[in-house]
Amino acid sequence: MKKYPVSIIIPVHNAGKFIDDTIHSVLAQTYSEYELILVNDASEDASLELINTFADRENFRIIDLKEGKGAAGARNTGIDAATGRYIAFLDADDLWEPEKLELQLEFMRKNDCAFSFTGYEFADENGISVDRIVRVPARLTYKQALKNTTIFTSTVMFDTRHISKDLIHMPEVSSEDTATWWKILRNGYTAFGLNKPLTLYRRSGGTLSSNKVTAVKRVWNLYRNVEGLGPVYSAWCFIFYAFHAVWRRL
Repeated sequence: MKKYPVSIIIPVHNAGKFIDDTIHSVLAQTYSEYELILVNDASEDASLELINTFADRENFRIIDLKEGKGAAGARNTGIDAATGRYIAFLDADDLWEPEKLELQLEFMRKNDCAFSFTGYEFADENGISVDRIVRVPARLTYKQALKNTTIFTSTVMFDTRHISKDLIHMPEVSSEDTATWWKILRNGYTAFGLNKPLTLYRRSGGTLSSNKVTAVKRVWNLYRNVEGLGPVYSAWCFIFYAFHAVWRRL
């Protein structure tokens, strides 16, 4: 089996409405040396049938989980199966700009960084930009990231020559993605931001992140029960988190 420099992992759960567009945004990449790992997480809709239409592509790998593992478990399954030096995540309803991989790889090699993320745009349910661009800082350390949860899952990329797969594995907690970024940064790494909107973040009414109360509870749980921060420091970080979260949507 041919090994590709980049492994792209997409967890798929009941994403039949969006997954075809998402896959085609990968196929449109100007950088083509990648393997695409699609992890079907016990979908009950037509997701598996849709992704199986791409099964004859040499660089596509489809993993069918009969029992649901959730987003973290599906991504971890993809991480374990990945053969590429670089690992990138893409959610099943998001879209990449055609130059996303090419520009991000160039950025990581130029800056010799192990963990990178990019800017992104909000999009409506049809994948059309709503002209809200999220700018990202040049760098984020652990303490900075506690106050600024701007790292978005579909924009990240890791160099596994510097960060082990075990460290990239996501915990089984709510907001598992943010918990993962904090875990990696807490271990001494710095996240480098490429301030270009290279991903479209599709927002629909049924997504978990659309429930603001739930989002607040998830983040507070990360501070207190995952990171083990005291109530005063948690509240201090949360004030900045809330400011940045609101600012991103203005």
